[in-house]
Amino acid sequence: MTAKKPFGLPSVKLVLLAAVAGVIAGAAAVYVKEAGYGNGVGETASAGQCESAKGRVAALSPFTKGQVAAMAAPPTPISLQNVAFKGQDGQPLSVGSFSGKTLLLNVWATWCVPCREEMPALNALQKSMGNDKFEVVAVNIDTGDDEKPKAFRTDYGIDKLGYYRDSTMGVFNTLKKQGLAFGLPVTLLIDGKGCLISAMNGPAAWDSDDAKHLVKAAAGI
Repeated sequence: MTAKKPFGLPSVKLVLLAAVAGVIAGAAAVYVKEAGYGNGVGETASAGQCESAKGRVAALSPFTKGQVAAMAAPPTPISLQNVAFKGQDGQPLSVGSFSGKTLLLNVWATWCVPCREEMPALNALQKSMGNDKFEVVAVNIDTGDDEKPKAFRTDYGIDKLGYYRDSTMGVFNTLKKQGLAFGLPVTLLIDGKGCLISAMNGPAAWDSDDAKHLVKAAAGI
């Protein structure tokens, strides 16, 4: 089967969608339906556990530009290692399961148009940059069964990203409670100790040189 490209748009057009998504997210977060907490995610750990991440946060500032200019440093790095979701076979995972890896944690849904548009770019980033030090962890939050997200991945050739799911939307609600998620997609750059070092709401051209330079700086690769 020939992989489809969502809506026929090149990834560079994502910068336009990002501008629109930012306005909408700030107004009412219309991309996301409210749902109850449901995946057992507890409170994130105290900020004190991430004191050592402050230097890395500051070092990323020159790289948050161009296609990834919307990435913003947190006022204080916080631990997200307890943020939970499920893996390929339904096994429980968390950010802490990837200890030692820098993560680009992306939360998405098939009903979110900007999410659908940026998935091939995230797939391309994983293909070119994924290794034992870095991984794109794209967590789908469609409610219900796996049919829609799996069909989307097949139809659009999303073949390099691991399959991560949270049908309860608990992962989104946890990030929302932390003031990190206002709509979809939301993307978080997390260091190898599970500490947040940069974040954005809205889509981006993750296959761009700007994105790759940011990842290299964050992961030290």
